[in-house]
Amino acid sequence: MKAPVRLIGFVILFVSLSFCAISAQARNVAHYPSIQDVVEMGMTRKKLDGDIKFYFADQPHPAIVGTLRQGFVLHKKANRVSSNTDEEACHVAMLAILRIYQAHARRAGGNAVINIESYYKEKSFRSEDQYECFIGSAKAGVILRGDIVKLAE
Repeated sequence: MKAPVRLIGFVILFVSLSFCAISAQARNVAHYPSIQDVVEMGMTRKKLDGDIKFYFADQPHPAIVGTLRQGFVLHKKANRVSSNTDEEACHVAMLAILRIYQAHARRAGGNAVINIESYYKEKSFRSEDQYECFIGSAKAGVILRGDIVKLAE
């Protein structure tokens, strides 16, 4: 009779520890780092070259000559473990997205990405100076939505 009771105890302990492990991995904390810091980092590291302009939220921009891709959503994650801080991991993910936007705009014949907003779980966060980044236990994730356009020069 002691063996089944002991087995049940081990099963309960195992299930309890499993739930603890699952909740420890479920970290999902919102951060709101500076857009300007990422753009400056990209320019300094020569990852962004300045020929494609980025306009966040409702920032004023020259007249639109043509919209090449509307509502273009990009998602990028960065390894949090190799970064020194959560903010640095967020910046790495954000810079990766800006580089992809830059490449797509260039290929499409555009010169700007406008109306850029954070778009986590299909909910907009619009800001001219901050972007939304979610930190998990191992990764930092950024999701942006924007319009690739050709602006008047």
